[in-house]
Amino acid sequence: MKDVGIFVGSVYGNSQHVAEEVSAVLTSNGYVAKVFLDPSIVTFSKVSNVLFITSTTGNGDIPPNLEFFIHDLEVQKIEMEHKPFAVVALGDSSYGDSFCAAGKKIFSLLTELKGDAIAEILEIDACETLEPEIEVVSWVKSIMAKFP
Repeated sequence: MKDVGIFVGSVYGNSQHVAEEVSAVLTSNGYVAKVFLDPSIVTFSKVSNVLFITSTTGNGDIPPNLEFFIHDLEVQKIEMEHKPFAVVALGDSSYGDSFCAAGKKIFSLLTELKGDAIAEILEIDACETLEPEIEVVSWVKSIMAKFP
């Protein structure tokens, strides 16, 4: 059975809510989807497909619950061996250059670690989208067949 690990970076819970909606859709379409709020290298290594859903905090920073995990991926250079991945970045364009910066950093890192992006990063702007789960679920439905 196809599995998707959903790695969530959230400060106030919005990304977590979106991830739970995505997990429900993936599950209803025959995938085994698991949401990780406090992931480890071990959990990351065990999943066949990777989906990050993250907000951006501070001045373009990765949320605290993902910060050490992302640092571990960078330092340990965990090669993904062409594992399929996708990234959703939630942000606020009024922050200028730091808009969706956490998601962009993660996308870049996963590419550097030799993951296979199944889609370009999806950026959701809080200034334009009040219910990000609607856009994200629609996007995931359009790309999920690319998760082997």
